[in-house]
Amino acid sequence: MNSMYFTEEHQAFRKSFQDFLQKEVVPHIDKWEKTGTVERFIWKKFGEMGYFGLNVSEENGGLGLDIFYTVIFLEELQKVNSGGFAAAMWAHAYLAMTHLEKEGSEAIKKNYLTASIEGEKTGCLCISEPIGGSDVAAMRTTAVKKGDTYVINGSKTFITNGVYSDYLIVTAKTNLAARNKGISIFIMDRNTPGISATKLDKLGWRASDTAEIAFDNVVIPAENLMGDEGKGFQYIMNHFALERLVMGINAHARSEYALDYAMQYMSERHAFGKSIDQFQALRHKIADLASEVEMCKEFNYSVAKRLNEGQYIVKEASMSKLVSTKIADNVIYECLQFLGGYGYMEDYPMARLLRDSRLGPIGGGTSEILREIIAKMIIDKKEYKPAK
Repeated sequence: MNSMYFTEEHQAFRKSFQDFLQKEVVPHIDKWEKTGTVERFIWKKFGEMGYFGLNVSEENGGLGLDIFYTVIFLEELQKVNSGGFAAAMWAHAYLAMTHLEKEGSEAIKKNYLTASIEGEKTGCLCISEPIGGSDVAAMRTTAVKKGDTYVINGSKTFITNGVYSDYLIVTAKTNLAARNKGISIFIMDRNTPGISATKLDKLGWRASDTAEIAFDNVVIPAENLMGDEGKGFQYIMNHFALERLVMGINAHARSEYALDYAMQYMSERHAFGKSIDQFQALRHKIADLASEVEMCKEFNYSVAKRLNEGQYIVKEASMSKLVSTKIADNVIYECLQFLGGYGYMEDYPMARLLRDSRLGPIGGGTSEILREIIAKMIIDKKEYKPAK
C-alpha cells in the first residue's frame, strides 16, 4: 500500500475491518440483496466496533481519526459486492451524521449523535425532490414557522435509508422568494405524524432502502432547526465536497475489486491451450484499465489529504466523482466481458457490480451537473466558499 498516505496503524485497521466484514457482513449480503433490507443487528455491530465514529471528533463522542481511516472504511465496503449495503452504511455515517455534528445544537447532538455513533439510531439525508433533482435551489418543500414550531410540507425522493431510518435530516424552504438563501435544515423523528415513505424499486443498490418521502403538515419543535435559518444551502454545499469524494473513492475501490476478480478468473480460465490472461488483446486491455484506476486512486488520495488538512476541495471532489465513476463503469463493463457468458450470470459478481456501479454518475450530483460546476470554476473563475 501507499506509504505516503497509510501508516502501519492504517494497515492494521484495514485488516481488522476486512476480517469483520467477512465474518459479520458477507454471509448475509445475498439475503439483504433479495429482501432490500439491511437487518438492524449489523448497525449495532458497526457501532460497537466504532466504525460510525471514525470521522467524528472526540469531543462529540467519536474517535477523531484522520481521513485515511475513512478511505479504508469506504474501500473495504466496496469489496463485499453490495453497493446497496455500502451505501446504507456510508450514507448514515457521512451524510446524516456529518450534518448532525456540524450543524446540530448540543441538544440535538445529545439526542441523536451519540446514538448514531453507537448504531442505536440510523439516519438519512433528504435533499433531492421529484421535480428539482440536482437543482437544489428549486426545492419546493416548505417549512413555515408557527409560534415555537415549524410546519413542513413537501416531498423528497431517492433517499438512501429513507424507509427504515430512525430520523431524517430534511432541507426545506423557509423563504420561498430567496431561492438558495431561503433554505434551512431540520431534524425530525421517523414517527412524527405526517411523514410517509414509499420504497422505490431500483436497478441496483438493491440491499439499501431507497424512498420517496412525503411530509403532510409535519409539525416539529422550532429547536429542531439545525444551524441558522436560511443557511441550509451553504451547509449542503460544504458537505457535498465530502459526499462527492466518498463516491469517487467508492468508484476506484469497486474498479479494483472488479479487476482483481477478473484477473483471478482469467488466470484459471483456459482456451486454445492456455489461460486467457496470456492473450495479448486481453492483457493490454487489463493494462489500460489498471492504469486508469491507479490514476484515479492516486488523485483521490491526494484530494483526501487536502480535505484532511482543512482545504476547501469542491472543484477537486467534483472532478474525483466525475472521472472516477465514469472509469468505474467502463472498467466493470470490460471486466464483465472478460468473463464471457459467465459475466452475465447472477451467480458471478460482475452482473451485480455492473448494476450497482451505474448509480455512480447519477447519485450525489449527476455528471452533467458536475461538469457545469467545474466549468464555472475553470472558465468563469467562480469561487465557492465554505459557510461560516
